[in-house]
Amino acid sequence: MALLKAARVADVPTLDVVAPGLVVETTADAAASIAAAAAAAAGQQQQQQRRFSVIGHRGKGMNALASADRRLQEVRENTVRSFNDAARFPVDYVEFDVQVTKDGCPIIFHDDFIYTEEDGKISRKLVTDLQLEDFVQYGPQNEQGKIGKPLLRKMKDGRMLNWNVQSEDALCTLQEAFEKVNPRLGFNVELKFDDNIEYQEEELTRILQAILKVIFEYAKDRPILFSSFQPDAAQLMRKLQSKYPVYFLTNGGTEIYTDVRRNSLEEAIKLCLGSGLQGIVSEARGIFRHPAAIPKIKEANLSLLTYGTLNNVPEAVYMQHLMGVNGVIVDLVPEITEAVSELIALPEPDPEVENLSNNQAAKGAATPNFSHREISFLLRLIPELVQ
Repeated sequence: MALLKAARVADVPTLDVVAPGLVVETTADAAASIAAAAAAAAGQQQQQQRRFSVIGHRGKGMNALASADRRLQEVRENTVRSFNDAARFPVDYVEFDVQVTKDGCPIIFHDDFIYTEEDGKISRKLVTDLQLEDFVQYGPQNEQGKIGKPLLRKMKDGRMLNWNVQSEDALCTLQEAFEKVNPRLGFNVELKFDDNIEYQEEELTRILQAILKVIFEYAKDRPILFSSFQPDAAQLMRKLQSKYPVYFLTNGGTEIYTDVRRNSLEEAIKLCLGSGLQGIVSEARGIFRHPAAIPKIKEANLSLLTYGTLNNVPEAVYMQHLMGVNGVIVDLVPEITEAVSELIALPEPDPEVENLSNNQAAKGAATPNFSHREISFLLRLIPELVQ
């Protein structure tokens, strides 16, 4: 019987409300669909073991500055230190956000805007409008004795907070990550774009080629996978290269966008099949709200990863494994890798990311054998969290 380790359901931040106009299954229907998906996946597991992957979100975890949970302010996200801290645990990849500066240098930073305080006033700059030499002046500095511009971060509610963490490190470029991060660690490179900008193909091509130039020169044998919420960027990256897999990022129908390709798992499947993409990365709530999409994803021979606050709940991660999800992107790296230690293999990611897909054999991972009592508990828990 599998043990549910390190359970911290109460620690999970309040989930966003359902977007107006979205159709979601009722709690009872969702529970039934989840049970069906888990049963179908369990049948497949009896014939072959599947590898289950844990991926560190922005390294060892994102910085949630407004959270009372100090673990979410432990180390500065998207830095070499955060990546190497994550590498101390059995994660296969770290996920991070890549943008390209005005002078063509791929840098690692999540937010569209970067904030600081100058002469008592808040200054805001679009990250992609900065030259590299300007970008690296923000935050902690590698050069001893040098003081960078103080970093601020704008919250969703409009508050501006000092971006302070317990373990600091300098902002970095994509090249520095390749040069300084543990080489056994795979990179999930999110191609980051501003939702409020309409990009022409020429501009997208310029950005993606700048990223590929660094990757082809410095990746060597490191496993790489690309992902993006920007449908055109994901499709174009697939056209520009075929060496590394490209996944489409989606909220799974938990938010609505003007681009319909972003509004459901069904649209995500359609985009992947039409463009030759290899997988989908969905918000975990989208999977739990629409579990019937999982068999369709598997039938399309696509890999399925998830992200979101639910992935910091061990029970939710266990259930996703049962349902057929191939891997999870998490913030609480130590806790989740410990909780799912029976599911994950030794930290030796395969250069061929197809080892994440449903038709590949697992490498040393044990499949948990849940009792009826555990299944009953999980079926009650998950829909309540999702709703």
